[in-house]
Amino acid sequence: MRGLKLGALAVAASMALAACGSSGGGGGGSSSGAGGGSSSSTPKKSLKVGLAYDVGGRGDKSFNDLAAAGLEKAKKDLNISTKELSAVQGESDQQKQDRLELLAKAGYNPIVAVGFAYATALGKVAPKYPSIKFAIIDDDSVKAGNVEGLLFHEEQSSFLVGVAAASASKTHNIGFIGGVQTPLIQKFQAGYAAGAKAVDPTIKVQVAYLSQAPDFSGFNDPAKAKVTAEGQYDGGADVVYHAAGGSGAGLFQAAAEKKKLAIGVDSDQYQSAPANEKDLILTSALKGVDTAVYNFIENDSKGQFTAGSTRFGLKEGGVGYATSNPKLDPYKSKIEDYKKKIIDGSITVPTTP
Repeated sequence: MRGLKLGALAVAASMALAACGSSGGGGGGSSSGAGGGSSSSTPKKSLKVGLAYDVGGRGDKSFNDLAAAGLEKAKKDLNISTKELSAVQGESDQQKQDRLELLAKAGYNPIVAVGFAYATALGKVAPKYPSIKFAIIDDDSVKAGNVEGLLFHEEQSSFLVGVAAASASKTHNIGFIGGVQTPLIQKFQAGYAAGAKAVDPTIKVQVAYLSQAPDFSGFNDPAKAKVTAEGQYDGGADVVYHAAGGSGAGLFQAAAEKKKLAIGVDSDQYQSAPANEKDLILTSALKGVDTAVYNFIENDSKGQFTAGSTRFGLKEGGVGYATSNPKLDPYKSKIEDYKKKIIDGSITVPTTP
């Protein structure tokens, strides 16, 4: 699932920030994110775990909140203490590097970097602290013996919500809003369009991105997302899916005003939506960031860290779709049929538009 340089005071503030909130998990056969955490066991050692959030931090009701949920589960089940630091809008790679180094110098080990935007910074920090184990979510470009990339088949869950969108659409016109146009977010777009066209080959899929890399503001700009969603609804779409982190709140506001359907991402956003929006969130494409974070911490606590990358898909229970909204019930059987075909290999979901 984000750079203009900020002043020194902003840097210091970002280092001190530890946000608060909780994730909304559920759906798709799991109680947290897309897959439940592994069974806990008594860790072999006490850990100081550091976590560096992406833009939006705790409270985004999406990507960052799921990472927080994984950390909270680890705090409950394992013998750990924690430190959480948040990114700020428009920050530089140097600020991300400073944040990771602050955790490393304070003795936090392991450290989790939440989001691919940390890749450049982690590539500089990890070699300087070879005894510290790092994980980075949504990236495997940092090749080091002390780094594990935690990846997902986002295209698979996006395919399933694309099936839902096409099944529910009355106008044969749906929308997609991406936070930042990057290869990762384009995976969401590709899977969504493929799932929709599997159901309705003639369906129109409107596509918009809120910002272009290296400007990651699109992940935390609800106002821009609201205007974009209004444009897609006015253009005939009656279901719009977002892969835009905290910006998704703007989509849901537009859906409520236009009385159209929306689809959430990462967590079950139906569960965390206010009452006037809840009924219009048809489903969400789930991503088990919480599971990945928890498993990483648990494995390290047992001395089972493995460098390289781990990818979670439908087969592993790492992605899925939310079933909380009763409005999805008429389409669940069809979605499950497609899910089985993806798992058994009958369908290969594209990863590029």
